[in-house]
Amino acid sequence: MKIIIKHETGNRLRVHYPFKGMSFREADALEYYLHGFSQIREVKVYERTADAVIIYTCDRSVALDILKGYDPENVNVPDTVYESSGREVTAMYRERIVTTILVHYCKKILIPVSIRRIWEQIKAVKYILRGIRTLKNKRLQVELLDAVAITAAILTGDYKTASSVMFMLKIGDTLEEWTHKRSVDDLARRMSLNVDKVWKVTDDGEVLTDSSDVVCGDRVVVRIGNIIPFDGTVSDGEAMVNQASMTGESSAVRKADGASVFAGTVVEEGDITITVTQTEGCGRFDKIVRMIEESEKLKSSLESKAEHLSDRLVPYTFLGSALTWFFSRNVSKAVAVLMVDYSCALKMAMPISVLSAIREATEYGITVKGGRFLEAVSDADTIVFDKTGTLTKACPTVKDVISFCDESSDELLRQAACLEEHFPHSVARAVVDAASEKGLFHEELHTKAEYIVAHGIASTIDGKKVVIGSYHFVFEDEGVVIPEDKQKLFDELPTEYSHLYFGKDGKLVACILIEDPMREDAADVVRKLKDQGFEHIVMMTGDSSRTAEAIAAKTGIDEFYAEVLPEDKAGFIEKAKAEGRHVIMVGDGINDSPALSAADAGIAISEGAAIARQIADITIGSESLESLVVLRDISDLLMKRIRFNYRTIVGFNTALIGLGIAGVLPPATSAMLHNGSTVALGLKSMTNLLSNDEYTAKPAGE
Repeated sequence: MKIIIKHETGNRLRVHYPFKGMSFREADALEYYLHGFSQIREVKVYERTADAVIIYTCDRSVALDILKGYDPENVNVPDTVYESSGREVTAMYRERIVTTILVHYCKKILIPVSIRRIWEQIKAVKYILRGIRTLKNKRLQVELLDAVAITAAILTGDYKTASSVMFMLKIGDTLEEWTHKRSVDDLARRMSLNVDKVWKVTDDGEVLTDSSDVVCGDRVVVRIGNIIPFDGTVSDGEAMVNQASMTGESSAVRKADGASVFAGTVVEEGDITITVTQTEGCGRFDKIVRMIEESEKLKSSLESKAEHLSDRLVPYTFLGSALTWFFSRNVSKAVAVLMVDYSCALKMAMPISVLSAIREATEYGITVKGGRFLEAVSDADTIVFDKTGTLTKACPTVKDVISFCDESSDELLRQAACLEEHFPHSVARAVVDAASEKGLFHEELHTKAEYIVAHGIASTIDGKKVVIGSYHFVFEDEGVVIPEDKQKLFDELPTEYSHLYFGKDGKLVACILIEDPMREDAADVVRKLKDQGFEHIVMMTGDSSRTAEAIAAKTGIDEFYAEVLPEDKAGFIEKAKAEGRHVIMVGDGINDSPALSAADAGIAISEGAAIARQIADITIGSESLESLVVLRDISDLLMKRIRFNYRTIVGFNTALIGLGIAGVLPPATSAMLHNGSTVALGLKSMTNLLSNDEYTAKPAGE
């Protein structure tokens, strides 16, 4: 497609497409297309001008080829992209604000004074009724203060002040609503489903199928630790399902034959087969938005404190106004006090600050489920790391398969992959990938597999019991023994790799050597976290002491625990909290879930198990641990911003009240300065906390 380069500087390009304009869907499609290229770091599409702005990380010619390669007819955009797009909402609010401003100033020029006064009286009714309705709560709230201020201005004939107050209130309400919706939608979009493959039940057994090929009536198997991809009813099996994403409740709910299940919930225990009742348009995005809006998790303690304080200050504003009139007998001075309150600014600036910080975090691939967790990260002095998939790379690989029987290594790998392919763990994926790379494809060889969290898998193949997992599970729990003539081979297993043991009919038949390299940035991130004030950096792993010690030495971690169970991790965190520490936990597996729940803030790796992401309060991208450093900086800066806003609001408005009582500022000026400062502070609170000079934001689609 032909494009016109409108502006170019460095690795930034602004181009125009040959359209008079774009619809919202067309702009979303173009943005989705451009986000699909790793060479494009940032994208912004302007539907009104049909322009696209990109920042690229490749050769200029490659970037231009990508831009010119856009063909609207050949871009298959998922419905969820349109469903969760904020483009139309942004345009609507922008238009609403512009219209409000134009109407406010045009009426002063075009409408006679007498008619304007009638208009102001009619508009005032809405604010007066809103104030009266708050009396049902049996508390004096800011809406009542606004209503009294507007009424007093009209009764004293100060229509200019009344008009100014209502204008600023409308602008403020619109800005707050817009920022809240944009931030919540960004967060919900990050939390939306991302399930590409599902196990579909067919006449030939279970088949791994693209989720887009599933239709209503199909039967899908969902096992422990996996996310339920569609709304449906249970047709077989029994499971405990975590429905926190839908209901906000942390306790799992039992689901058996005939029970309804919902897209986005997670199987904590057991496995079930569901009959799909709804695929597209499940309302998943809307459900998340409602959950976020209704959840008290959005409020940090500082935010809640400010909100409660704002309501408590309203009676004192009324009292100050009454005392001013009593001593001065000057209605203008009394009204000037009413025109200024702390509540409006506190209630507007604080939530906007938190929601904007959450939105900004998403730009760095970080999903935060509420303001209280940013506060927890800022307060934390202890951080606990899982090893596998967290400090080490999320993509371990199979280095070798050592056979302890007369079956070949490839055959044993094939059987192991058949067992592991159903379960969400980075080591399981490594086994499956290794089998695929060797072309070791298989049909289902085993009966129903049972996954034992943090231990391994048990099943039956050809009538023989098989187990695969850790040393503790295979040898100690299941009693598997090493063949007598293979003890020397076992003793000589390479120590630089993690070991996955495969037992059959009570005997060890294979050891799969897993290479689990440390993340390149792990040591640097640990050092930065120490510089940021973390006093205790701890690693806990179910792996051997030898492996744990080596990783701890390489990363600079001073405190580590090896061969621990899930309950041990959670117990350590509970003990640390009882000692007065503030603890955050970073993990990626099913076995990390108890610890993630126990921590003040649980942080999951995005490529980890679905149950870990579901339980966690924060999710970070799997590409780099640098996100933890970014998260700490955002959290610290947010807390500073909230405290700054609090001091500014109290100090500035106290000064306005004092000047009003002294007669220096008339009511109209007090109202203008108060409302103007409120909007200005709200706009300031919408700005990013971090500078892109230090950190690079990720494309929104990542």
